[in-house]
Amino acid sequence: MPTRKKFTLIDISTADMAFVASGATLEELFENAAAAMFYVMTGSEVKPEKEKKVEVAAPDIEGLMVDWLNELLFVFDTEKMLFSKFQVKIKKNGGCELSGTASGEVVTPEHKLKAYVKAATYHMLEVKKEKKRWKVQVVLDV
Repeated sequence: MPTRKKFTLIDISTADMAFVASGATLEELFENAAAAMFYVMTGSEVKPEKEKKVEVAAPDIEGLMVDWLNELLFVFDTEKMLFSKFQVKIKKNGGCELSGTASGEVVTPEHKLKAYVKAATYHMLEVKKEKKRWKVQVVLDV
């Protein structure tokens, strides 16, 4: 059985970049969205050498997606780490909580950064389940 494409980049303007990611589960959706964002940022391979724990909470699933991606950008900015592997658990109880890990490595001159992503935004954000797969559309401020 052929594997499904995990994400598709969308060219929407010169100041923004967008992608659509999908996953069989909500957790896989969040993992693939993070992979898409870091793909936008770097054109080189990132080895999953170091692991960072990440925890975020939000009142709804859309807010959780934005907070998750922006927390990863915060770690990139403060610790100069790029990520390539993600593992998350999501709980819904009143609000939404995500706990997980992002694995990657510290940025080196060998990494060719293609774009500097400033933030994941709520603009055109859409998280939905279609048939048996989850999909998200995210616009990144670059």
